[in-house]
Amino acid sequence: MTAIQDLVDRNASRSHRGPGPLPSPPSLRVAVVACMDARIDPFELLGLQPGEAHVIRNGGGAVTDDVIRSLAVSQRKLGTTEVMLLHHTKCGMASFTDEEFWSELHDATGLRPTWAVETFRDAESDVRQSMERVRRSPFLTNTTTVRGFVIDIDTGDLAEVLPIQA
Repeated sequence: MTAIQDLVDRNASRSHRGPGPLPSPPSLRVAVVACMDARIDPFELLGLQPGEAHVIRNGGGAVTDDVIRSLAVSQRKLGTTEVMLLHHTKCGMASFTDEEFWSELHDATGLRPTWAVETFRDAESDVRQSMERVRRSPFLTNTTTVRGFVIDIDTGDLAEVLPIQA
């Protein structure tokens, strides 16, 4: 059996059928951008219930053009007013460089990607960069309530990352 079939079977056998009808806009009016790391469950970590927040995930929790696209839809069409960024300790994106990954892909395919991999060495610095990308985006309407955190992967504790004051 494949992993996907296992997930389909789990869905079919679950006794709880979901929260019922909920409005599309998230009730807390918050969008969370988090790393895709399988060890992190943003819903459990933050005590979120269905319908409360948009959760956008990718490798490293990077604020890429696609994340800005999702945040723009979240804000302009679904009413979110706050952005929470979640990076974490011991992230796999800190274990290699963009150049190493581009070279690996080029060697395997003969093509070099046009997109940035968004690796980083320091989670706090990357959170600050991500906060700035959100704040500077002309496509986002709510950029004043942007907060970033680093999750301790071992304890689940959040450490807030404050922007550097100019």
